[in-house]
Amino acid sequence: MADPILEVRNLRKEFGGLVAVNDVSFQVEPGQIRAIIGPNGAGKTTLYNLISKFLVPTSGEIIYKQKRIDTLPPYKIANLGISRTFQNLQVMNNMTVLENVMIGYHSKLKHGLLSSAFRLGRFKREEKETIQVAKEKLSFVGLEAKANRLASDLSFGEQRLVEFARALASDPQLLLLDEPASGLNTREIERVTDLINKIREQGVTIMLIEHDMQLVMSISDIVTVLNYGQKIAEGTPKEVQNNPDVITAYLGEEDKQNA
Repeated sequence: MADPILEVRNLRKEFGGLVAVNDVSFQVEPGQIRAIIGPNGAGKTTLYNLISKFLVPTSGEIIYKQKRIDTLPPYKIANLGISRTFQNLQVMNNMTVLENVMIGYHSKLKHGLLSSAFRLGRFKREEKETIQVAKEKLSFVGLEAKANRLASDLSFGEQRLVEFARALASDPQLLLLDEPASGLNTREIERVTDLINKIREQGVTIMLIEHDMQLVMSISDIVTVLNYGQKIAEGTPKEVQNNPDVITAYLGEEDKQNA
């Protein structure tokens, strides 16, 4: 078996007296779709923020491709091949769709301040490269025809796809998706589901926070369940779906009795 692409070891995050992530451990295998589910306040997004170093862990370790990364700054983690989307849209409405996606390629650029200021050869080459990559990613998500539109002119569902394209622009090996189906209608969810499968086919490992259980159960290889910051279950979608502790924590005692 291949080494795990990501290992979370006894990860903990405290905010004063509140323990948001409570000694959580798991491994993500290369090429896997790993769902992270749980009720609101379970610690899911906090977990993502720890992996991408938006937050500093209180204790524990995060290992990416056999290298410890919880001591690194966010830009170095991104450079290693980890990208993410956010639960709340992070689209720049006053920029074009193409420009929004170009931002995602920024970590790959090597030109210095002088090249940028005077638009020297390296800057021009990298600018052309950035535009090309952004166009390719927009084509991948099906938005190439709207590259020059302002992001604010797009529908909510299309703006979600812009976030996908921007996250993919850095050529990640591990993609963290935070509720990609949130606010979408049925047709848009189907489009996002197809896109996630398409991304996995490109060799990208995916972690998925999502409340849409139909999406989670249809697309995930392994599901990890959090409740009050603790991991309470882990297994295949079928195993987790039938776990009484998960039913109680995620759906409530009444649903457990009716299940």
